[in-house]
This record gives sequence, structure tokens and C-alpha cells, in this order.
Amino acid sequence: MTEASTPTSRPAVAVLRRIPATLTMVALILAVGVVWQGLWSPFEKTDLFADVAYGLPNFLDGKWWTPLTGTFFVNAPWVYLFTISGFWGMAYLEFRRGSRVALAYYWVGQLFAMFATALVLAFASQLPWAWADAQAQALDVGASGGTMACIAAAVGLFRPPWRVRGWLILLGFVFIAMLFWGALADLEHLLAVLLILFADRTLRVQRTTVREQRLIAVVALLVLGAVEIITTLVATDGPFGPTEPASGGFIDLAIDLVVIVVLVNGLLRGRRWSWVLVILLGLFNILIGALVLILITVFSQADIDLRWDGETELALANGFLWLILLVYLIAVRRAFRAKRKSLLGIQPAPSVDEVKAELRAHGGGTLSWMTTWEGNSYARSAAGIVAYQRRAGVALALADPIGPADARADAVTDFIRTAENAGLVPCFFSADDATRQAVPSTWRSIVVADDTIVDLPGLEFTGKRWNSVRTSLNRAGRDEMTFRMTHLKAESWGVQQQLRAISEAWVGDKDLPEMRFTLGTLEEAEDPEVRLALALAPNGDVDGFLSWLPVYGDDGTVRGWTLDLMRRREGGFAPVMEYLIGSSARQFSEEGAEIMSLSGAPLAHDYPPDAGMIAALSDRLAEALEPVYGFGSLHRFKQKFHPRYETMYLLFRDEADLAAIGTALTRAFLPDATLRQFAGAGLELVRGSKD
Repeated sequence: MTEASTPTSRPAVAVLRRIPATLTMVALILAVGVVWQGLWSPFEKTDLFADVAYGLPNFLDGKWWTPLTGTFFVNAPWVYLFTISGFWGMAYLEFRRGSRVALAYYWVGQLFAMFATALVLAFASQLPWAWADAQAQALDVGASGGTMACIAAAVGLFRPPWRVRGWLILLGFVFIAMLFWGALADLEHLLAVLLILFADRTLRVQRTTVREQRLIAVVALLVLGAVEIITTLVATDGPFGPTEPASGGFIDLAIDLVVIVVLVNGLLRGRRWSWVLVILLGLFNILIGALVLILITVFSQADIDLRWDGETELALANGFLWLILLVYLIAVRRAFRAKRKSLLGIQPAPSVDEVKAELRAHGGGTLSWMTTWEGNSYARSAAGIVAYQRRAGVALALADPIGPADARADAVTDFIRTAENAGLVPCFFSADDATRQAVPSTWRSIVVADDTIVDLPGLEFTGKRWNSVRTSLNRAGRDEMTFRMTHLKAESWGVQQQLRAISEAWVGDKDLPEMRFTLGTLEEAEDPEVRLALALAPNGDVDGFLSWLPVYGDDGTVRGWTLDLMRRREGGFAPVMEYLIGSSARQFSEEGAEIMSLSGAPLAHDYPPDAGMIAALSDRLAEALEPVYGFGSLHRFKQKFHPRYETMYLLFRDEADLAAIGTALTRAFLPDATLRQFAGAGLELVRGSKD
């Protein structure tokens, strides 16, 4: 092994060493395929097939060896692809729980699938049922009964909520294959999966969240739509009889699919009207299936020979699937009570003044004052207040809950519950580690920014590392620059007009409007509690300004300040920003403040490898917006002040929410941007709805 190949090959070798039983089974199947030539010619057409295959006829003939021999043969060359790939479940199970457990699941599942199938067919073939009679005479080979049992056991090891989703997909696959194709192997797969379902009891639908209950209903409805497509385009021959392609008609299919798409959106958002319509649609399909079954029974007992067409068989199968869905929908009916534009939290919602009062009473983080800005809504609970924006079906919470620190977990839980009940995707943006610890253990987190904190007590711009800041301050003294800490409304009309001119000139040079959400404007700077740092030239012109947001402690006093706006006049004092931040730090320190936050530049963070869609979205936004907003250069600029870093997180339920969250963040940061402006900036983004 070469030195270059070692790093990439070691993980693969380590995995292979932990799945010896799986590799042995695969090797034996391939070896049998080579020796008996099944890898390149259909084994089911050979004379040996009848002596080694398992099935009811061979069991009745006393061929006791067939459960073992039949396991290692494959009936046709193309089936090897599915047989070998099906061992992923055994490999995963062995990797997680060891070889003994994996082998036990495999052989119990394989033997149960064989004998239970034979037993079911032995009884079913006594009925006037052509399908059962045909399958009772059939033989089969293959390892799929055991591999399906291992796949079911592996799904049970998935972390929530993927466990329930995996079970749903697996059960949908085996039931649909059984109902519409119904070969001997399909019955074996179904029974093997049902064995693990009832033995392991890892599927607990009633314990899932409201979101998962809705998602299961949506997937089930989509499965029914897929069944309609399949049975319209492909011939089937299951327990209910054969069907021909297009037996249901393409016009009916198109109408049904449109109805399903409309209902799916309502179910996903938890709308009661959608639930009611699905129930009615299901009852209609069940009644049709029941009517067909009654007619078949009546005419069979009267010895009347009738020819049933494909639609009759589909009605029976569809009625059975709809019955399963209706039982589920009734069991989780409380998940479908959301109303359009429903308000979150205890009503009436708190006003901005109440939010400010809570911040003064209990304190907040460096971004907490941003929750008082226009555009935010408030979800009140007994434990606190969560500021959020409703964008593209997402309840996008900003920063951390406001309220007592010891009640944060309850505030987070209440917000998640009310958002989900309203049919929204809950998430927290720029939350701290305490909030990350308060969300459910199954939630995921991605680092989205590093808050840059400068500790003010004892701050002195001495030493080599402060050279650039000290040089800027000294140059400002030589150029007779004046620093003033003030409030926007306290300044004269002339100064205010200069500030607006500087800001408008900055915005006018951009192809996109000013960003919002965690970036303020002069409108937010008008708040009397927001301070303004001005850099004045000797002639009285404003060369640059900063706005500072208060950071309250739990004693009702301001313990620090957070940087928001940074604007400079073109052609003015060159190092004006270093001068303004350095002078502000000195004044805040003299006033007794503890910290000064330079904020975390949005879209300027190095994401971890597992960040996925959010990282891709952020990178595209950062690349397109860097010439416009300069987040990367701003992040590097802040390093001149040698801050310490506090991590800010995006907290979300799981990866399935990331697409919606990405759209919501885009609209939150750029709520006023048009599609033309997005395209002009090089962003091909879908504009989310502002529901």
C-alpha cells in the first residue's frame, strides 16, 4: 500500500473488518453463481432448480435441505444486482451490533419468510383464489427474505425522525409489491418485514412529532398517487388479479394527481380542510372497493360467471390501501388543526415596548435588541418571548428566547410546538449554545457565525498587535478629527441629512437593496436607546458613523454594545472605521461596559463538511454578495481588534427542512429584492412566499 493511498483506504478497510459475516454471505452466493453458472445463465431454467429451491411443494415432498440450498442460488443473472445490494442492511446491522446479531436476524428472517409463506399459501390455496393456488405451486430461490429482515432491523437503528421515515418507505415498498405484483418473493419480503416490525417494535408512530405525523400522511398520499401512475402505465398481476396498462384512463389519472397535489400541500401544513377532504376521498375509494368485493362474493355464490376488467381489480387494491391510510389519519387527527395565518403563542402578542421591557428585566444576548426591529413577530409563552419572521412556510426565530434564563428550555419547547401546530417549520438562527442545549436532542445544528466580542475592562491599545488601531487614532488626532457619541434624534437636521446622504450613496452603488434581519438601517438607528458614533472632519462634515445596539444584563443595566451600521463618506478620512471603533471602545470602557460586540458577519463563516444545503446556499450568497456588501473583508477587518469568538448556530429539526430554511433566510435578509435584482447579482434563487 502506497503512502498516498493510506488515508483514503484505511476507513474502508476498517469498515470491511467489522462486517465479516456479510462479506462471507456475499462471497458464498457469488461462488455458487460461478460454480453453477447462475451468474451468466438463468438458473431457474436448469434441472437442478427443482431440487434446491424452497417452497410449499418441496416442503410437502420432504425436501428438508431446500431452505439452506435455496438461500445461496439466484434465479436469473440480472437478479444478482438486487441480491448483493440488498445485503446493505445486514452490513449496517453487523457494523452497529456485531456479527452474531446480524446472523441471527438474517437466518431467523430467512427461515421465517420461507415457512410462513408456505403456511399462508397452504391455507389460502384452499379458497377459490386463483392467485393463491398458483403461488402455492411455485418455487423460489434467493437470500432476500433474510436481507429484507436485516434491512427492517437496520431501519430500526436509524436516528429519529429518519427511523419512522425509513419504516414508512420500507412498508410502502413491500405492500405495493405484494398488492400489485404478488409473486412468491413479494410475499416472503412482506412477511419478513412484518416479523421485524412486530418483534423489534421500533416503529412508534404515536410518539412522533406533529410534523412527522403530517409528513407520514403526505408520503402515504403520494404513494397512492404513485400507485395510480404505475398501474396506469404498467401491467400488474397481484392477489386481486391482472390489470392492463391504461386500464384506468389517462384523464382520470391526471385529475386524481391534481387533487392529490392540492391535498398534499394542505396536509403538510396541517390544514383541517385538507384532512377532511382526504377522509372523504378515502371513504369514496373504500366504498367502491367494498362494493366490488360484495358483488364478487354474491355472484360467486350464485355460480354466475362474470369477466372482471382491470378497473375492478384496481378498485379492490386501492380500497385496501386507502383503508390503511384512513385508519392512520383518524389516529393522528389532532395533527391537522392548523389554520391559515394562525398566530403563534399566547394572544394578544406582546408589543415592541413589552419586548424591550423583558430585555431590561432579564437581559439578552448581543443580537437580542435586533428582535425589537420592524418585521419581527412575537410568540409569547409562560416561559418567555421568541421573536420570529414567517417566511416561505418557516417560523424563523431570531437569536435566543427573551425571558428568564432558567425557563429557556420551556420557551423553546413552546415555540416549536406552536409553530408545528400552525403548519410551519421551526428553526432558530444565530442562537447561542444555551439555546442549542434547549432544543430537542434530535435536532441538528450548524455554525453560521462567530460573534466577535471585545472585552472592555482594562482595555489598552498598547503593544505591537494594536499598531494599526493606534496608528489610526494618532492620525485622527493629527488630522483634527472629532469623535462624538450621540443619538440620531439628538443631532441637528444638517447632520441627520449628511448621515442619510452617506447611507443612500452606499445603497445606491449596490445592485441589491439594503439587507435586513440581522442588519439594520438608519430607521432602526432612530431608536433612542441606540447610540451613534460620529467621526467629524475639521469643517464639520461627517466622514463616517457607527450605530451601537444596547446589550442588557439581568440587572436592568446595559452591560455592553453591539455594532450594527458601518458607513463612511467616499473620499473622507481613510481609516475612519478603525478610528470610530477604537474611540467607541475607549468610551464604553470608561463608562463601565463589560463587552463590545462587533457582530458576526453573516455569510462569512467556514462551514463544516456536513452543513450540506445551508453551506451551499451561504457560499453562493457570499460569492454573489461579496462585491456588494463585503462580508468577507468585513470579517477580516474585525480581526484587527483581536476579539474572542462566541459561536452562533442555526438550529433545525433535520436535513429535510434545509431547503425551506434556505429560502426563508434569503427572503429574510433581502425581503425587498426583486427577481431581477437576484438575477443581476448572479443569484438563481426561488422567491419564497411571504405567508
